[in-house]
Amino acid sequence: MKKKFLAVFLCFILMAAALVGCGNKASEETASQQDQTSGDAEAKSKDIVIGVAATFISMDPHDTNDTLSYSVQKSMMQGLVGFDKDMNVIPVLAESYESNKEATEFTFKLHEGIKFHDGTDFNAEAVKVNVDRLANPENKLKRHSLFEVVDRTEVVDAYTVKVVLKESFGAMINTFAHPAAMIHSPAALEKYGKEVSRNPVGTGPFVFNEWVPGDHLTVVKNENYWKNGMPKVDSVTFKPVPENGTRVAMLQTGEADFIYQVPPEQAKIIEGQEGIVLENTPSIIVRYLAMNCMKKPFDDIRVRKAINYALDKKAYEKIVYQGFADDMKSIIAPNVQFYEEQTPYTYDVEKAKALLKEAGYENGFETTIWGNNNSDTVKSMEFIQQQLSKINIKVNVEPMESGTRAEKIWSVQNPEDAGLEMYYAGWSPSTGDADWGIRPLFASNAFPPKSFNTAYYASEEADQYISAAIKTADPQKRNEAYKKVQEIIWNDAPWAFLGVNQNMAGKKASLEGVYLLPDGSLSVEEAEIK
Repeated sequence: MKKKFLAVFLCFILMAAALVGCGNKASEETASQQDQTSGDAEAKSKDIVIGVAATFISMDPHDTNDTLSYSVQKSMMQGLVGFDKDMNVIPVLAESYESNKEATEFTFKLHEGIKFHDGTDFNAEAVKVNVDRLANPENKLKRHSLFEVVDRTEVVDAYTVKVVLKESFGAMINTFAHPAAMIHSPAALEKYGKEVSRNPVGTGPFVFNEWVPGDHLTVVKNENYWKNGMPKVDSVTFKPVPENGTRVAMLQTGEADFIYQVPPEQAKIIEGQEGIVLENTPSIIVRYLAMNCMKKPFDDIRVRKAINYALDKKAYEKIVYQGFADDMKSIIAPNVQFYEEQTPYTYDVEKAKALLKEAGYENGFETTIWGNNNSDTVKSMEFIQQQLSKINIKVNVEPMESGTRAEKIWSVQNPEDAGLEMYYAGWSPSTGDADWGIRPLFASNAFPPKSFNTAYYASEEADQYISAAIKTADPQKRNEAYKKVQEIIWNDAPWAFLGVNQNMAGKKASLEGVYLLPDGSLSVEEAEIK
């Protein structure tokens, strides 16, 4: 019995030892897993997430008309020239450029040794393919109007290209700096055709990875980027989050590293929170209410002026932007070249009513306003709805997802068929020049789908000055023409002129090198986690 008991006892001891050994091994495995998790977290710190306020429409810069899509494209694609943080023109794929005195010929000397993401060489022939694509009206590209002045593109040698214009155009270098002039791989254009809008191939710091519409778009580090030491993060994921509160929560919980726009009503809440930095900077983005001048009652200037007097612009700045906005005193923002201040439309409900009565609308009328479906836009449209009710105008608010809105506005071929009555929007002249803040919005040949004159505004006098301003390279003559055209359009009031909002973004304190330009576009090339 004793021997049997001893044997059992020894067996228990051995089992216990084994269990202890197993426990130690499990502890070692857990520690190892924890170390690995920590290492994974450290690795993931180079993958950044950016929350944005709307969805993307296209990844083809030649066929894009929204600044948000351009922000994503700029992570992958580049132009001959671009803008620095202050919208000064700087060389990018071109190492230098020059023009003749008449501003009809622009010659670019290109950087050598750069390749597109698909391995295709970047050279003068690639530039020609892209400029010719933009300049050809048969391609029906949304940004053709920027390059319709181009006569031809000449390959001087492998790394020198000359663009010859049909006439003088003093704003051409600024036009080349516009994101619309970013360059596709010629091989990608040939391979994908129109589907290049879903398969972008550029020379930029990041390479297209995947796009799940409505959910996210991810770009990954270009391991062969032509600028040494960049990029400094492994990937960037752009997530459309139209709902303001959700976007802010993403930043607060760490789900996002950077968000924009920061909803003004929450700016002061998140400012000062540990680990979060709020950035607000001046912009060149004007906010306006376009009125279809071809439709009754907006074909009557008295109605359009009445609406301008009926809208309390200071209240708009306070309610919609919590004061993070400035007065709009011309059809372009103050920091745009050739800006000229006008006499504001003051808030005067009685004057508005008198103008409506004079126009035959004493009892008001009913209309519909279109706009995007993000929180700030909906709030703005509801503000307009409430304000105009004071002068007996019943406004139906119709927010739309970006694709639906684009289809309803830019698929209409004949102006008479346009369903648009009023349209709340913003415009950022991404050339930094008055030309792109005026011509695509107010020229009579700029109706959708060709361009962005959603007010369907037409004035022979305004057209004359718009044309005169782009036909000269003389700054003084351009200034005189733009001074006059701003006065004419302001008086005709095809828009209700609302305000100039400030750029507002929120970011983690550890994130550097991501910033908004005055035109509201985003730069991520220098992104870095400190």
